[in-house]
Amino acid sequence: MSRHRTRATVLSSLLMGLGQIYNKQYMKGALMMAFEAASVMYFILNLGYAFWGIITLGETPRTAANMQPGQYDHSIFILIQSLITLLYLIVFLVVYYFNIRDARKIGAQRDEGRPVHNFRQSVRYVLDYKFAQAFLSIPAMGILFFTIMPIIFMVMIAFTNYSAPNHIPPGKLVDWVGFETFKNLLALKTWSHTFYGVLTWTIIWAILSTVTTYFGGLLVALLINQKGIRFKGFWRTILILPYAIPQLISLLVMRNMFNGEFGPINQYLGYFGLSGLPWLTDPFWAKVTVIIVNMWVGIPVSMLLIMGVLTTIPRDMYEAAEVDGASGYQKFRIITLPMILFTTAPTLIAQFAGNINNFNMIFLLTGGDPVKGDYQYAGATDLLVTWLYKLTLNQNRYNMASAVGIIIFLIIASFSIYNYRRTKSFKEEDMIQ
Repeated sequence: MSRHRTRATVLSSLLMGLGQIYNKQYMKGALMMAFEAASVMYFILNLGYAFWGIITLGETPRTAANMQPGQYDHSIFILIQSLITLLYLIVFLVVYYFNIRDARKIGAQRDEGRPVHNFRQSVRYVLDYKFAQAFLSIPAMGILFFTIMPIIFMVMIAFTNYSAPNHIPPGKLVDWVGFETFKNLLALKTWSHTFYGVLTWTIIWAILSTVTTYFGGLLVALLINQKGIRFKGFWRTILILPYAIPQLISLLVMRNMFNGEFGPINQYLGYFGLSGLPWLTDPFWAKVTVIIVNMWVGIPVSMLLIMGVLTTIPRDMYEAAEVDGASGYQKFRIITLPMILFTTAPTLIAQFAGNINNFNMIFLLTGGDPVKGDYQYAGATDLLVTWLYKLTLNQNRYNMASAVGIIIFLIIASFSIYNYRRTKSFKEEDMIQ
């Protein structure tokens, strides 16, 4: 017999909480009914507007005749409000589903002759057995509306024409344009030349900055750990200073030191009879400069990481290699390097992804300069992320910036997932415990 289970399921499907009341859980059912009543009231007032807004993005721009708020449509506000309503609709449907499942489960218990919890026992059950799920739902709601919703909003902007000078609300409306923004970015010569140029430099920068800092840190860590090195504490302290000083200060100081006209580096070169270099004004030397400065800031981080890994390598492995007559280089190649790479591979991938978005280094050191005349709002050292910043805050090209942001995400996500799944750290995660 499944009489109670079927009835409770049908009743909870018709009205949230009705199945619980049928199962004699009156307080729980009343709360669910109140939730549904409040939600239905909200949807009556907003759901139609949300569907209209998400489809049209507004129909009335602001003019001299309708300057008061409420008399004109603001496409971006409409899009955000519509998104909030639709996300709340999804949350409501999920809660409705769990309401039906709960009523069905309690009905089944009644069919089996088992007692039904009252409200106090239900609360106690949640606190004892479902505490984690219940309280994780609170930050999950925050993530939904403060993390996922902005991401969805950013993605949707890429499919609109939201950009200066002709589509900036409230004076102008925004329309859906499909993949036109991506098409312009990838195929229209005006934009594609800049995009591919900045993308190429971004990849080169990410590779060089990761490799130089990682292997620079490895070299320094190995040198400090060598037998016979005196004052190891002093070397560690002096080499960690660039990391200990806030990066903002280091980069601004470096920007002045590499100044081609007044910077001390060119003045030192002049003392030795050498001509100064255009560190920050020539496209090639500007790129060399950001790589050098990034090594200065990044090597201490890798050094600390690798020094920690070196302490975990068992000494008996080296002793066994020495018994077999292995040279110092052979011990490094067979034992040290594989162990370090095994442990730090996920960090190395994270560093690469972080360097693709290394906004501070470029923005504070060069600001993306020197300017390239054939680029659209980008300089010779601009990365995709700094170009995105300029497109957004300086040029109001929001749709193009959104498309660039999506491409950055696709590059980083695909690279990171592919490489991480191929590393031994992922395949053999039980190797080191």
